[in-house]
Amino acid sequence: MEKKLELDLILAVLVPGASEEERDTSLAAFNEQNCTVFRFDVADQEKRKELCEGLLNILQTDIKPSCQLRCLEALRILSRDKKVLIPVASKENLQVLMRLAQLGPGQECLEEELHFPVIVEALKCLCNIVFNSHVAQKLSLELNVAAALCKLLQLCQDRPSTHTIKSFTLRLVFLLSLLHADIRSQLRNELQALPLLTQALEDTLAIQWLSKYVTAEDSRASPHSLKDTECALEALKALYNVTLDSWNVHSESDAHHFRSLTAILRHCLLTTGPTEDKTEQLHSNTVNLLSNIPVSCLDVLISPEAQEGSVIYSGINMEAIQALLDFMEKRIDKGSNYREGLTPVLSLLTACSRTHRNIRKFIKAQVLPPLRDVSNRPEVGTTVRNKLVRLMTHVDLDVKQIAAEFLFVLCKERVDSLLKYTGYGNAAGLLAARGLLAGGRGDHWYSDDEDTDTEEYKSAKPNINLITGHVEEPMPNPLDEMTEEQKEYEAMKLVNMFDKLSREEVIKPVGMRADGSMAPLEDLACKSSDSDTD
Repeated sequence: MEKKLELDLILAVLVPGASEEERDTSLAAFNEQNCTVFRFDVADQEKRKELCEGLLNILQTDIKPSCQLRCLEALRILSRDKKVLIPVASKENLQVLMRLAQLGPGQECLEEELHFPVIVEALKCLCNIVFNSHVAQKLSLELNVAAALCKLLQLCQDRPSTHTIKSFTLRLVFLLSLLHADIRSQLRNELQALPLLTQALEDTLAIQWLSKYVTAEDSRASPHSLKDTECALEALKALYNVTLDSWNVHSESDAHHFRSLTAILRHCLLTTGPTEDKTEQLHSNTVNLLSNIPVSCLDVLISPEAQEGSVIYSGINMEAIQALLDFMEKRIDKGSNYREGLTPVLSLLTACSRTHRNIRKFIKAQVLPPLRDVSNRPEVGTTVRNKLVRLMTHVDLDVKQIAAEFLFVLCKERVDSLLKYTGYGNAAGLLAARGLLAGGRGDHWYSDDEDTDTEEYKSAKPNINLITGHVEEPMPNPLDEMTEEQKEYEAMKLVNMFDKLSREEVIKPVGMRADGSMAPLEDLACKSSDSDTD
């Protein structure tokens, strides 16, 4: 009852003619009391709808910025509840909020800084409403909100005081491009948002250019501030949506934009946020976005000249690739959420390795160094190779496939090389899917440089179990102590067990075709009998 009475009191101060001072005081108390509330009492739902309508009616009148701010703060809190947004998500109400957020048609300049908090709160309200309302998402296309947001980003350029406005503008761009495919297409094609969003990210991180596609790096630089990091995260997420399906570069202009963006993303990989968690988020979103960049543009990651103190391989600066490998290992060690957390970086490293020879050679030197000790199984141990081989038999099909694919590419898609590092048992799934159980190599062409085996590996090679991939102690043969009758009995017992499992369709016996692919055993038997008849 106390809560309903409170809402009644708030509604009373929103009627025309009510004291502006009482309204301001009541709304301030309501906002403070509910600032951390995200779940609301169903019994108050109709009252909250009335409150939303009352607040929007007030916002359409000529009131002081301080009162606008109180009303918007209250509306932002209420808009966390999807069920009260039916009266809010109308064309007229969205236009009211767009006007307060400086998203109106013909907006050529920002108002004075006194109004900046109002702009930010209006953007926050729009973010909540768009996220929670399908109607608002559709109206956003009709009202051309995306174009207005691009204009607002342009107005924020070179104005440090607009930092928070830019951050929530980018968040709204992200939400609209995430939730509405037509708006995503509009941003990418009609509005050409890629250069604009890239510029927003560049300004946020205060990028300095040494030359074309090369940014200035300083390992002693201070971590980015919390505000800069959060704004960069919003820009990265918006860019991710806008660059979806960008694998094919169709013009020199597109290639230039993607290469410039890749250079900035390289900077992101080598920089840090104010906390370990924010650094993790920064690097994670950077990896996600790099996965959308056309692979032909990723050579920018290794384009800077080698400098003293950086990671060098064959005279090439591999600092960014090492950062990706470190990020990958951290995600593996995390031990959970592999599909969302690990597969993007594995896919990225696989694409880089397949296309760029120097990157592949560097990664292989880190992940699959020449074998020396083969006394343990490939999946046992703490090296990056051990961890990746363990993932080849992971329960998640996507995870096991991309882990196996990554190692296969590092081995230049040669079956014999892969088996050397993983053992046949761990690689069987990939080889069966590729039709390579009989050996051979994949479809992609790689350079002809050969792997060199260590003397330790050469001496141990004759004793390596090809299935497990390591040297095993000789085991006694249980058949040695059996009579011929016992052997025949055990063999028939095994045949009967397989026959029963096959008839009950628990298993399906398969065999290998001449090309190395798998086929049901009965099909192979039929084909064999047909060829014999011929």
